[in-house]
Amino acid sequence: MTAPNQYALTQLQALEAESIFIIREVVAQMERPGLLFSGGKDSIVLLHLAMKAFHPAPIPFPIVHIDTGHNFPEVIAFRDQTVDTHGLRLVVGSVQEAIDKGLVREEPNGSRNRIQTPVLLDTVEKGGFDAMMGGARRDEEKARAKERVFSFRDEFGQWDPKNQRPELWNLYNGRVHPGESIRVFPLSNWTELDIWQYIADYNVAVPSIYLAHERDVFERGGMLFAANEFCQPRDGETVVPRMVRYRTVGDATLTAAVESQATTVDLVIDEVAATRITERGATRGDDKVSEAAMEDRKKQGYF
Repeated sequence: MTAPNQYALTQLQALEAESIFIIREVVAQMERPGLLFSGGKDSIVLLHLAMKAFHPAPIPFPIVHIDTGHNFPEVIAFRDQTVDTHGLRLVVGSVQEAIDKGLVREEPNGSRNRIQTPVLLDTVEKGGFDAMMGGARRDEEKARAKERVFSFRDEFGQWDPKNQRPELWNLYNGRVHPGESIRVFPLSNWTELDIWQYIADYNVAVPSIYLAHERDVFERGGMLFAANEFCQPRDGETVVPRMVRYRTVGDATLTAAVESQATTVDLVIDEVAATRITERGATRGDDKVSEAAMEDRKKQGYF
């Protein structure tokens, strides 16, 4: 039983306090940090926490978006509105520009998700970033569950899962040599349900694509893909209107929707609480290539 004068945090308040502490640690230890912002729900919550960490001052670092050029329009519109509303500094790494310069080559299936990695590494190098914060969570995928909060990357931007620094008593080691960097995950201990509960409790705005709406979709590999300029049905794939929503918003060529009637955040929370499969497992075709798909990409420098 809690004593009358004892102050107790709720689970969300404890997670929020931990994340804000981590964000402040990054700014205290690192010379040039950045925050990856895609307009997705996790990066939205991370940005909200960063602004809360330094309020009333502006956040002391830029936000960074690796733009595949295959984004959902609703998400890009939300990104730009967020930048304008809060007066943020936005750094964009363009996959299309990298393709035009011959630095990367588009895959035969038209996806640009995998070729984000060299563009991210180039953006980090050109920007001189020694730390990059992102909204990845441990419950998303088993490779991400292996990473520490402060994830060391060598001078080539690569991750070695066997070379992890200890993080005892919430002590984080951000020391790096020139050319090396740290990837930081302040939301590591959050779950998808925590994210949505936080969005509800603090009335955090998210793109409309996360709520159920009618969309023309077709089935491929057991998943529902939207018919759009980046993703077209093949022979035998029939386009039908369905009530769907997105649990994650990545490359539009490989990110699927789920059937849903959740037209409000509260209804989304009810759905997430009942599901037994992660959002990446349910909707990201790029993670179904192999059991170690994500880990292989992370070793190469993927976030």
